Amino acid sequence: MSEFTEQDRAFMQLAIELAEKGQFTTTPNPSVGCVLVKQGEIVGKGFHFKAGEPHAEVMAMREAGKNAKGATAYVTLEPCSHFGRTPPCAKGLIEAGVVKVIAAMEDPNPSVAGQGLKMLQQAGIETAVGLLQEQAERLNRGFLKRMRTGLPYVQLKMAMTIDGRTATSTGESQWITGESARIDVQQERAKASAILSASGTVLADNPSLNVRWEQFPEQLKADYKKETVRQPVRVIIDSKQQISSQLNLFKIDSPVWLAGIQPRDLTDFPANCEIICLMPEKEQSLLQALMIELGKRQINSVWVEAGAKLAGALIEQNLVDELVLYIAPKLLGDEAKGLCHLPHLTKLADAPLWRLQSMEKVGDDIKMIYMRK
Repeated sequence: MSEFTEQDRAFMQLAIELAEKGQFTTTPNPSVGCVLVKQGEIVGKGFHFKAGEPHAEVMAMREAGKNAKGATAYVTLEPCSHFGRTPPCAKGLIEAGVVKVIAAMEDPNPSVAGQGLKMLQQAGIETAVGLLQEQAERLNRGFLKRMRTGLPYVQLKMAMTIDGRTATSTGESQWITGESARIDVQQERAKASAILSASGTVLADNPSLNVRWEQFPEQLKADYKKETVRQPVRVIIDSKQQISSQLNLFKIDSPVWLAGIQPRDLTDFPANCEIICLMPEKEQSLLQALMIELGKRQINSVWVEAGAKLAGALIEQNLVDELVLYIAPKLLGDEAKGLCHLPHLTKLADAPLWRLQSMEKVGDDIKMIYMRK
């Protein structure tokens, strides 16, 4: 592996920060940033904003103009080598006269998968890979998982009290957490390709499950126009066909996919509603079949907001990559509703294990992120 300097790290860190600007808009594409440097000075920088629009390298080369010749490109993902909605970035870098390309990581997309770097090398351009790779992987964990496995990255969000309760014994749950945590959830929703819930939760709470722009922090409102921020697809597991067209889901103009095992007449539903008719293979669960289907539909990441039953089923079937827990400074006691339903465990050794990834204070609440161990 190449020896990277502190200056290299600083330029790649900037590229990653640029890539983050596309986190609400790029799906199904990855978020990518690029910085062009010549004689120690930045001559161009850019990021990918939306599928079908210019890639990060193109934006950086446009800013650099003739100064791109002889420059080093720092890019958070291997430059593409194929024609998609836009021309291959590797070809563009070659034509611009870039002399070196440092990529944070290779692109696992089968259409690229090392071919972009190979194209650059064949043109006599020096390449290096692996600088700040962990940060780059984290930024695009949904895209990377889908490319590697065909499945989306699944985040299970749960809000609870100190004693792990999600609602009172009578079912009251609004609001367990404070306003700051609810604002944070809006940003997490906007990063996801889809929001998953179940008909029981939707019927009980009648949520919209959309991204509420008005709850975004003022800084983000300044950086993004309301119409550019992603409204994720709402995916509702509705095996018993209980969802009606009168619910709040259908008052928001973004897609709703109702997933089940039977076809359904959509005459009374708006045009944004679609049925996903799942046909699980032998020894395959409905949830496993759903995740496969979502991967085929280019869903990179799934944000789950559901009740204890669906939460427990996803955990039991090893379909959750990340737990996002918001913990409120409240106690509800042992008669209140629990966090998730899991099979009856008699041994601690059988309990699912998780690794703490991060912890931060959000208003009066604590946000903890756990990765599957």
